[in-house]
Amino acid sequence: MARDLGIHQEALRSRVRQAEADAGERDDRLTTVERDELKELRREAAELRRAKEILKAASVFFAQEIGRPRTRPSR
Repeated sequence: MARDLGIHQEALRSRVRQAEADAGERDDRLTTVERDELKELRREAAELRRAKEILKAASVFFAQEIGRPRTRPSR
């Protein structure tokens, strides 16, 4: 059948397995919706890690600024 469709047999097998997972016929694979959700959650987690690093650097910067004695500008 794969030859008739012009695709590799493993590609066809993968598509069939994914269609079975999407239809609830397989428990060993994520559905397409679950895959999309996982991809989005991973993207959000990476974004939150970047934001956390930025906030950490900003808090260090501002802590150093607060601890620094202020001098009056000379006239």
